[in-house]
Amino acid sequence: MSTVTTRTINGRVALDRAGVAEHTGAAYTTVVHWHRHRDRFGFPEGFIHEGKRWFYADDIDTFHMAHLEAKRAVLTKADRRGDPRDLITSGMVARILGYRSYCNLPESLYDNPDHVEIMSDGRRRRYWFRQSVWDHADARTGQQSPGRTPGSATGPRKPHPYAGDPRLTAARELIREADTHGRARRGLGKQLAEQLGIPERTAQRILAVASAERENGI
Repeated sequence: MSTVTTRTINGRVALDRAGVAEHTGAAYTTVVHWHRHRDRFGFPEGFIHEGKRWFYADDIDTFHMAHLEAKRAVLTKADRRGDPRDLITSGMVARILGYRSYCNLPESLYDNPDHVEIMSDGRRRRYWFRQSVWDHADARTGQQSPGRTPGSATGPRKPHPYAGDPRLTAARELIREADTHGRARRGLGKQLAEQLGIPERTAQRILAVASAERENGI
């Protein structure tokens, strides 16, 4: 096991690789990786003293602050285009967050979709509202979604963007009537759109929420 070493050299606090790991909270192998690829990461080259490589602590602090800031910048790069109430699949969620595949989605997001559709073969298709995805992106760094006034949020977070929306009541009623009379739900989007005077795409999103509520016994 490496011994963490800190020394004063030329009047400045210096750290060896194990000391850098302890100082930054990174793994020893990560420090080795940073130094090996220092041109890429901007890690200090360090210097040799008594046959051993050392790094000045203030240089490490400068590097680490810049490194963390760069990571935060990457994490908050999310595609903010589109309607926040759109229901989107895992593939689109991955693209919005900058992941190569939905397989890279964090469990905290993947295991908590806003809506689940049971396919004919029993598989589950997950959906999220764009707003939920944007909220997740902001939560990674503790930042706030664009368009919100700091300190303006009151009470618990809505379970979905249509909570309290009177249009949702109309959607619930259409679904209830269709199910009661044994009619297929196909075409309800157009019917709701005409009834409320809203775009059919919006009507479909509202119906998806109402359908999920009914399936979950809400």
